[in-house]
Amino acid sequence: MRAAVFYATREGQSERVAEHVASSLRSHGVDAHAVNVKGVQGEFDWSGYDAAFVVASVHVGHHEKEMVEFVRHSKSELERRHAPFLSLTLSEAGAKLPDNPPPVRAAAHADALKMIDHFEKETGWRPAQALTVAGALAYSKYNFLVKWIMKRIAHKAGFDGPATRDYEFTDWPAVDRFVDEQTPPVN
Repeated sequence: MRAAVFYATREGQSERVAEHVASSLRSHGVDAHAVNVKGVQGEFDWSGYDAAFVVASVHVGHHEKEMVEFVRHSKSELERRHAPFLSLTLSEAGAKLPDNPPPVRAAAHADALKMIDHFEKETGWRPAQALTVAGALAYSKYNFLVKWIMKRIAHKAGFDGPATRDYEFTDWPAVDRFVDEQTPPVN
C-alpha cells in the first residue's frame, strides 16, 4: 500500500505533523510520503496511491489557501481514498490547557471544530474522519505584526507565555492514535 500525506505549512509545524504521520504509516508497513501541496503544480499524479491524509494549519481563522485550492481540485481523489484530515489550530491548544476552566476549554474546542466546518464549506470536501490538533506558536518566525496578532490569539486561548521563545502544543500521542485508527490493514 502507498499513501500520500499532503500538507501546507507556514512556519513548519504542519510539515512536522505530516512527516510524523508518514513515519507512523511506514511503521504499519505503508509506503508513505509527505507531499507539500505548495510544490504540486497543476495535476497531482494519483496513480499508485491507495490512501491519503491531509494536514493543514489555521492562520487567522483560515486554513492555508494552497491547501484549500488543492483540496477543491482533488476532492474526488481524496473521497475515493477516504482521506482523513488533521487540522492544526491554536484554538485546540486552548481546549487542552489544564489551567483553563471547562467553559473556556469547551469554547476553544468549538472554535477548532468551526475551522473544520469552514474548511469543508470552502472546499466542498467532507473528510472521512477529522481531528483537531493543537499546533505551535513560532514567535521566532513571526514579524512584529504577526507576533502581536498571535499573542492576542494565544491570550484568547488562555496562554500567556512570553513571546521570547517558541511553544509546541501538538499532542503527539493523539496524532498517533488517530493514524492508527485510520490506517487500513496492509496486505
